[in-house]
Amino acid sequence: MKINVNGVNRDATAEEIAIIEATQADMAAYATEQQEHERDTAAARATALAKLEALGLTPAEVAALVSA
Repeated sequence: MKINVNGVNRDATAEEIAIIEATQADMAAYATEQQEHERDTAAARATALAKLEALGLTPAEVAALVSA
């Protein structure tokens, strides 16, 4: 694997390759966690809005509560 250090291209050492691969794995795991969090948040929001409407609130009342 080639890397660029201060404008100089060179072969990466085994230690640098291990660090790069570990960082890439960490970044992929973080991206997956973020996607799951966003999905869960959207689902919770949808459920909460449905429950508010089920209680008899109008869409305008729900919007007023949510935007407050």
